[in-house]
Amino acid sequence: QGKSVQWKAADPFRDAAQLHAELCATMRAATRERQLALIRAHPDLAGRLAQQNQLTAESTREQASAGLDRLTGAELAAFQKSNAAYLARFGFPFIVCARLSSKAVILAAMQSRLANSPEVEFTTALGEIEKIAGLRLDDVLKKCP
Repeated sequence: QGKSVQWKAADPFRDAAQLHAELCATMRAATRERQLALIRAHPDLAGRLAQQNQLTAESTREQASAGLDRLTGAELAAFQKSNAAYLARFGFPFIVCARLSSKAVILAAMQSRLANSPEVEFTTALGEIEKIAGLRLDDVLKKCP
């Protein structure tokens, strides 16, 4: 991770892995309300913001890497239906690290995870955020001199 970055003794972290671990620990130590706010800040996959080209550049690239920018009408309808069902059941959007998946796998996960308990899904969402953060951190560090 962050292979192009040269870490120095004066840096606050040994390496990118330690920085990511500290970010994750901070998130995990936050209050449940703050964690829920973080989860709720994520956009729906192939949702309204994506359809209106209003996602962040990072989210746009991540969703595109999974093929979510190339959905058929039927696939889009399936995503919208699954997003609505998931939000109704759990009170927050479905989160998955899209860069590590495909549209078919994501849709299947959306449907299968509906059977999980709210606590399992809350924990799963935080785990997916950790994956997303790790990949985004790598992206940022690759741009460092």
